Amino acid sequence: MYDPTRIRSVGLDVHKETIAIAVADGTLPAKVLATIPNDFTTLLKSLRRLGPPETIVCCYEAGPTGYGLYRRLKAAGYTCHVVAPSMVPVKSGCRIKTDRRDAAKLAHYLRSGDLTFIHVPDEATEAIRDLERTRDDAKIAERVTRHQLSKFLLRHGRIYPKKTAWNPAHMAWIAEQVFEQPAQRQVLADYREAVELGGARVARLTAQMVTASEAWEKAPLVKALQALRGVDMVTAVTVVAEVGDFRRFATAGELMAFVGLVPSEHTTGETRRQGRITRTGNTHVRRVVVEAAWHYRRQPRMSKAIRSRNDFVSAGVRAIAWKAQKRLHERLKRLLGRNKPACQAVVAVARELVGFLWAISREEVLLAE
Repeated sequence: MYDPTRIRSVGLDVHKETIAIAVADGTLPAKVLATIPNDFTTLLKSLRRLGPPETIVCCYEAGPTGYGLYRRLKAAGYTCHVVAPSMVPVKSGCRIKTDRRDAAKLAHYLRSGDLTFIHVPDEATEAIRDLERTRDDAKIAERVTRHQLSKFLLRHGRIYPKKTAWNPAHMAWIAEQVFEQPAQRQVLADYREAVELGGARVARLTAQMVTASEAWEKAPLVKALQALRGVDMVTAVTVVAEVGDFRRFATAGELMAFVGLVPSEHTTGETRRQGRITRTGNTHVRRVVVEAAWHYRRQPRMSKAIRSRNDFVSAGVRAIAWKAQKRLHERLKRLLGRNKPACQAVVAVARELVGFLWAISREEVLLAE
C-alpha cells in the first residue's frame, strides 16, 4: 500500500491520440489535470510538474496501445503499473463514462490499492508471444478457407468418401472435381488457392516459431514442457510466452485460476454452489491446454514421439510427465465412467494438466546433461 502522504497516484487514460491525466494527492479527491496529445515528451512535462519521479506512481489500463508507455516511463525513473481493465471496480449506479472520469477513477483506486496489476513481459517474450498469436490467427484463417471450400463442394453434392480430410489424398480428390459452369470452376480454383496459401502460411510461421524459440532464454522450459503427452512445440511455446514468469504463481491453483479453469462459485451462509469454469484470464493458454487434455484418452505409454522428446529432459521432468500420463488418464476414464459429458471431463483434466505444467516449471534442472 502506498503512503498517500508521500506518494502521488496518477491515473492515465491512454488512447491513440490523447492521454487524460488525473492525480490523487494525499487524502484529497482525485483531480483531473489535463487531456494532452499522446506524446511522451508532453506527458513527461506534465508529470514533472507534480514532483520528482520517486514521488509519483502511474498506472493505465491494458489495451491496444501496448506496453510501450510502461517501458518508457520505467526507463525515465517512474513507477508504472498496467491495470487489468476487467478488474477495475465499477459503481453500478454510475451512467456517465468519459476519458477524464476514467483517469480520475484509476488515480483514486490506485491510491486505495484496489487495482489488479498485470504482468508485463520482457520485450523478447512479447516478441515470441506476437509470433505465436500470429500463427494462431493464420490457423484460424486456414480453417475458415477450408470450411468455405468444403461447404461449396457439399452444396453441389461433392462428398469426400474417406474420413481423414485435408491430407494429400483429399486435396488430390478436390483437384479432380469438374464443374460444367466456368464460374464454378473459377470458384473452385480460387478456394483451392486460398487453402494452399493458408497452409503454407501456417507452415512458415510454425518454422519461424521453432527457430525463434531455440534462441529464446526460456528455451529450456519450452523443451521440458514437451515431455508431457499432448504438449508439442506450438503448445509449449504458447504456454511459456503467455504465462511469462511462472515464479509469480506460488501454487498450482493460482496458475489454474489465471488460465480460467477453476469452477465459479456462489456461497452464502451454509449454501455452497459451484458452476461452470470462470473462463477468465488468458484464453490462449486455456485453449491449448484443453486441446492437449484430449490426448489423455489413450492408455499411458511412451510412444516414439514422446520418448524422443523425453530424451532431452532431466530425470525429474520425466518423472512428472509419466506421473501426469497415469493420473490424467485414470482421471478422465473415471469421469467418463460416471457419465460425465466428455467436454466437461476433458476440462477437468486440463485443469490438473496445468498443475503438472506448473510443477515442471518449478524444477531446478530441466534438461538432461
